[in-house]
Amino acid sequence: MNKTLIIIFASLFSVSLFSQNHIVADLKIQGNKRLKSSFIKNISTIKAGEKLDTLVIEQDIKRLKRLPSISHAYYQVFHSEDGQYNVFYNIEENFTLIPSANIYTTNNDEFAYRLGLHEFNLFGRNIGFGGFYQKDIYSSYAINFRAPYLFSNKLGLAVNFQDLTTQEPVFFDGTTADYKYNNQSIEVLGLYEFNFNNKIELGINYFVEDYAYKFGATNPMVPQELNVHKWLLKSIYEYNNLDYSYQYVSGVKNQFNFQYVTSTDDALPDFFIAWNDFFYFKRFGSRSNWANRLRLGLSKNDKTPFAPFSVDNNLNVRGVGNTIDRGTGVIVLNTEFRHTIYEKNWFVLQGNAFVDAGSWRNPGGDFGDFSKNENIKVYPGLGLRFIHKKIYNAIFRIDYGHGITKNSTKGFVFGIGQYF
Repeated sequence: MNKTLIIIFASLFSVSLFSQNHIVADLKIQGNKRLKSSFIKNISTIKAGEKLDTLVIEQDIKRLKRLPSISHAYYQVFHSEDGQYNVFYNIEENFTLIPSANIYTTNNDEFAYRLGLHEFNLFGRNIGFGGFYQKDIYSSYAINFRAPYLFSNKLGLAVNFQDLTTQEPVFFDGTTADYKYNNQSIEVLGLYEFNFNNKIELGINYFVEDYAYKFGATNPMVPQELNVHKWLLKSIYEYNNLDYSYQYVSGVKNQFNFQYVTSTDDALPDFFIAWNDFFYFKRFGSRSNWANRLRLGLSKNDKTPFAPFSVDNNLNVRGVGNTIDRGTGVIVLNTEFRHTIYEKNWFVLQGNAFVDAGSWRNPGGDFGDFSKNENIKVYPGLGLRFIHKKIYNAIFRIDYGHGITKNSTKGFVFGIGQYF
């Protein structure tokens, strides 16, 4: 039987299953070891006793492949008794106790790193728990807990604590000062999944910010010491229609973040910050992937040296340096073409060519700032990815970005996981 006839018969079988009132006798889970079968059944839409629907099954498989604990999943349907069918979900698990490392440098000899350890499948129920230690002149640490399906197949909880200390540049009057910055925070979020594509996170964050002047320019209007307690209301709405096949991704995803910050100090006004990330991924052939991220963000446009959006090596523009500027608005486009150079069993070597481009609105400025040459950063570059297909997020990346716009720098960025 040739390939065309096989495709025709498979399509007719799928249509037949969808169009007739066949019933699911049982949903069986195969291949899983640490991940609980009861958990997989709980988050799956297909249930025993319900109508057999291949479109719903395929949606279940896409959901499973998004889980950190699963590297790949597929299904099979077999005839049972009395016109009923057994559905088998076949699971290929990831190793989920994952160390992480991020290292970044520039040609200015700046060096910082972050080391962490995270379990993404605690108790076999897709619960994430872990933390990190960071050295960026000063020491920092964080502890994170995330259980998207803690209470039901739709409702979960996340709790995060961090004590983050860095040396931050503050920009004013065309000059720069460096401050020791500390942010200590505790955050609680409720997680709710409306359906396969849409989910929301809502919560509150209590944090203390402390700025201490170290060296550089001074101004009587810019405080050299600042310690303030703040409350942050946080919401994240996500549309996700991504489909994964090991290291390849296709589809679209959109994530909107909104935060409202109020201070216990009457001298510091309340402010908001909002940004939207749009992702687009497309497969080309069997070995290539085009990946894109567009970020648009705005905050309250106060003329302050402590503006929230930063230009940073490890966040948005590879090679630019560690927090070289700040703004109250941001437009950033990251686009890269990923190609599998070598693949054998669990190992993949992937190369990529990228362009990171962005612009920022100056604190107290206007939208015309986005088009000013001194605010535009364009950094093309090349990178490599060393990928383990059976360990979650086991992607060691090396990127080198070289600026082509005004006052550009160049540098390497190292890390775990794709850049976006």
